[in-house]
Amino acid sequence: MDRRETTTLIARLLIARLERDAARIAHAFSLRYRAIEPERPQVRRRLGVCYRDGTIRIRLFHATTGQALKYSSLVDTLCHELAHLRHFNHGRRFQAFYRRILEYARREAIYQPGPDQATRDETVRHLVAAPRPPTRTKAAAAAAARPLPQQLVLF
Repeated sequence: MDRRETTTLIARLLIARLERDAARIAHAFSLRYRAIEPERPQVRRRLGVCYRDGTIRIRLFHATTGQALKYSSLVDTLCHELAHLRHFNHGRRFQAFYRRILEYARREAIYQPGPDQATRDETVRHLVAAPRPPTRTKAAAAAAARPLPQQLVLF
């Protein structure tokens, strides 16, 4: 596989993973977006952008080295752009909402900041092996929807 094919594969895998994570986050905050797309390679001044039609574009590769950015950086940008779906500015309400989304992503193990020195080949192997969310049967979904019994407090 040549460098361009590898880059294309990495981009497709990253976008697929970002789409899965964006769907989880958007559902948790009742947000609606149209699409998650890779930013055009010639764009170098921003990490992401959210358009009024709900399209979110995220830069996947470092502007000068061409290496894939850390997934935690991509998720941070994703959370920032998802927050723009509710607040199309950078005011205080936007900042508070962005922090709530990022904290949710951290609790759900979507956002995991930290060192990441993966090579391109390791990135491909990691993305291919990334766990998929478990699928639920109708019975399991119904059981999860039932309220848990409350503990009786005597004192």
